[in-house]
Amino acid sequence: METEVAIKRFIAIRRDLGHTQAEFAKMLGISSTTADIERGRTKLSGKVVVELFRQFKINPLWLFGESENKYLESLNTSVIPKVVTVDSADNENMVLVNAKAAAGYPQNIKDTSWYKELPAFDFPLPEFRNATYRGFQVEGDSMLPNLRPGEWVLAKAVEHIDDISPNKIYVVVLQDAVLVKKVEKKPNSNNVTLISLNEAYPPYEIKPFQIQEIWQVSSKITFGVDATTETGLLKQLQESMDELKNQFSKQQSIG
Repeated sequence: METEVAIKRFIAIRRDLGHTQAEFAKMLGISSTTADIERGRTKLSGKVVVELFRQFKINPLWLFGESENKYLESLNTSVIPKVVTVDSADNENMVLVNAKAAAGYPQNIKDTSWYKELPAFDFPLPEFRNATYRGFQVEGDSMLPNLRPGEWVLAKAVEHIDDISPNKIYVVVLQDAVLVKKVEKKPNSNNVTLISLNEAYPPYEIKPFQIQEIWQVSSKITFGVDATTETGLLKQLQESMDELKNQFSKQQSIG
């Protein structure tokens, strides 16, 4: 039999995360359901405690009533880029993550060889110097009217969650998704709220430890209505950047 406090806190974790008993059991590697644990019939195994820490950063001591600290990771979580690529001259590249690549981005976030498969550019404008930038393709209509599906955003790396502003748009890399949202961190709350500009999509809360990287959107690149394919978008993006490089070179020559 588990202690009453451990059972209550186990139930609270599941409910706070919004999972059914069956869903939570699947996530924790428990057969069928968590009902027996919640009724005190089945012991909280070491494996379950480990999964609660690994997936949700739950403090085992808190779970069993021996600590007031629920999480073992503070809100000041580092969300700096896990990989930065450079060119032959050791200058940072701006890697472009299209909608298709974004599906695998969270799982490959630390894999340096994976980034080599993505297009990368050296953006010559001074606004993109002295910081790490990355390009992401917008998918879906949750950020209408500001951002349309298929457009690209150029975003600056954020070091800590505490650096976010409620008035900015961010690319948020979670453990299983890449989202473009406004981000709010409410006072006296352990949660972070992700907000869409399209009112058809309600805001929702996540835990800070679910965030791997955050990128602050600084600008966007849009295309004509005829650039409908992924190949066409990348081609136009390449042409647009080449044109910017040429203009920048001419300005330097004139100067």
